[in-house]
Parts: sequence; C-alpha cells; structure tokens
Amino acid sequence: MSKSHSVAAIQMVSGFEVEPNLVKARELLEEAAGRGVSVAVLPENFAAFQSRHLLEIGKAEAGAEEGSIQAFLEREARRLGLWIVAGSIPMATRPDGSAVDEGRVRASCLVINADGRQVARYDKIHLFDAEVGDSQGRYRESAVFEPGDTVVSVDTPAGRLGLSICYDLRFPELYRRLREEGAEWVVVPSAFTYRTGEAHWEALLRARAIENQFWVCAPNQGGQHDERRRTWGHSMIVDPWGGIVTELEEGPGVAEAQLDAQMLANTRSAIPVWDHRRL
Repeated sequence: MSKSHSVAAIQMVSGFEVEPNLVKARELLEEAAGRGVSVAVLPENFAAFQSRHLLEIGKAEAGAEEGSIQAFLEREARRLGLWIVAGSIPMATRPDGSAVDEGRVRASCLVINADGRQVARYDKIHLFDAEVGDSQGRYRESAVFEPGDTVVSVDTPAGRLGLSICYDLRFPELYRRLREEGAEWVVVPSAFTYRTGEAHWEALLRARAIENQFWVCAPNQGGQHDERRRTWGHSMIVDPWGGIVTELEEGPGVAEAQLDAQMLANTRSAIPVWDHRRL
C-alpha cells in the first residue's frame, strides 16, 4: 500500500428477487462513486437473499448470460470507473469451470476492476450450519452450498486485498494466511443474523484487524428481510489498531473511509507482531 485510497462498505437490506436488489445496488454504487472511492464492497447475498431460485441463478451465472448479475457488475464498474468487490453471488461452476455437485452452488465473491474485468474470485470456505435461537432457528448452508477450498488475495488500487465471506470471520487461521499472502486490507461481506451480530460482530472484526494489523472492510446486510429473518447491520471499516473508523447501524447506506497507508506502516513497525511469532 504505497498511498492512501478511500473504500466503501455498502450496507443493504436485500429482498428475495434479483432485479429490485440490483436496482438498489446500482443506486448505492453510484453514491460510493460520487464520494470518490476507489473500491466499493457489496454485502453477502446482495443480489439474491435466501432466494428459492439459487440453483437457477447459479446456472445463469455459470453461463455469464447478458442479463446475469456478473454482466450487471461489469457494466456498472465500467460506467462508474469503480472497482467492485461483489459480496457473494451463487455460482453453479467452480473456478476451474467444473460443475458443482447437483443441487448445490458456491457462494462466490468476485472482484471486478474499473475496466469491467473480473480479476479474482473467492468461494466461501466455511459454511454456516448452526442453531442460534432466533425466529429462524436453524441455518444449514451446506444443504445448498458447496464449500470452496482456496485462499485468495489480489492487488487493488487500495492495496493487497484478502477475500473472505461472513462465517469465515470466526476462523482466524484464514486471516493469518491472508496476511502471509501480503494482505494490507481484507473484506468480510456478510449477512450476520441479528442475534449473532449483536453478540460477536464487532468483537470479531476488531480482533481480526488487531491480530493481523490490517484494515478490515465489513459490509453487512442490515434490517428486516421478512417475518423470520433480521440481519444485524453495523457495517464498518476497522483500522489496523482495531479502531472503528466508520459504521452504519441499520438500513441501506454507504460507509466510506480512507485506508491510510502511513498508519498501516506505523502500526506494523511499532508492534512488529509478525516478527515475534513463535508458533
């Protein structure tokens, strides 16, 4: 990270149909571009939240059809001159082009550069199979999603970026790997439940930033999606010292911050934890 760049965490309250979600995403991406950010990060499931049509959507994305979510992202990136980190979308093929097992898709985070070209893809490694005691009760992502198996980082205008998605946040070894790959900032596009978010969201984000001394950009879903599902919101950007630089509570919006390159360097120099590791 040779110089500072502004990035945006975009918070949404996505519905169950793709087209209205894309309309709202376009509006928020325009707002982010208007603030002069280099990279805008969308939340998990930004285009298809708990859709019954995940398999159908995933197959359309595998074919990269003109009306696909990928086509939307590429078009908006070019139009706005903006890098877009696209939270997660369902994909029926793996990065090598092979088909995902019948009946499932992958949750894929795509990075699109300002020319509208895909430069990275990360498939969510850790799947949320849990019982959290909210009105939905049980979550079984593995019934619908196939886990990824590859750690991914990529160079962006705002520095070397490490990719992760939502439940990954609970697995610190992933973020150590990303730091080893040179990550200067990471994204955690999410759809944290209200219950788990209230208890753990801020603590985990700040911990990952402090442990690894990098910036954390965490756009979340944030609001009431239906009578059973409410997400926590509180999208935030955390600095390498663990400080919350900007935060949204609930509802759609844009949280923007400058990733200060000098602060990153100073933090790593003052407490060189990476050189002090013994295990």
